[in-house]
Amino acid sequence: MLTKTIYLIRHGETEFNRMGVVQGSGIDSDLNETGISQARAFFEAYQHIPFDKIYTSKLRRTVQSVQDFINLSIPYEQHEGLNEISWGEKEGKAPNYLEDEFYLEVIANWGKGKTDIPAAPLGESPDDVVARQKPVVDIILSRPEEKTILVAMHGRAIRIILTHLLNRPLAEMDAFEHTNLCLYKLVYSYEEKTFHLEKANDTAHLLQLSV
Repeated sequence: MLTKTIYLIRHGETEFNRMGVVQGSGIDSDLNETGISQARAFFEAYQHIPFDKIYTSKLRRTVQSVQDFINLSIPYEQHEGLNEISWGEKEGKAPNYLEDEFYLEVIANWGKGKTDIPAAPLGESPDDVVARQKPVVDIILSRPEEKTILVAMHGRAIRIILTHLLNRPLAEMDAFEHTNLCLYKLVYSYEEKTFHLEKANDTAHLLQLSV
């Protein structure tokens, strides 16, 4: 049976993550020292995997998260379709966003199925994001010769793409938790045309950093 294995990671920590500030696709931040350490820990744990290709968003923090793999001369591509959701006017301006009333109301509406609501003025909706993700997924699946791939993305974008890959309603995206440099591992069956989730929000490779 022809399959494709996808190692899907969220980027490592940035200073915006540390401070609880919304980044979105309009903030092209770098990894901080913790994020660099997380990226190195992931590399040390998974450098033995024979990745055929690496896919990242167009934002630096995803590329930096897999730079050690790129340095092994593994071919890679950047796709804007894998960028984080745009938070529009809220980007870089919402400290402690998990306690922000506007943010919480938006998330609640998405959970009710109102996924056409933008994240913020001048921002994207989850519907917008999945629409730009789907062509990239089609490209990835059109290349069966790439049997094992590494994909580096962003928190909200991962939640959105997982609903598409696993054929779940977009309103259920918050069922997929994520932390910086977490791993989701999926296997796609070309015969069945379905994805199977093997690992979710896995951070075992980061345990050494907390010792």
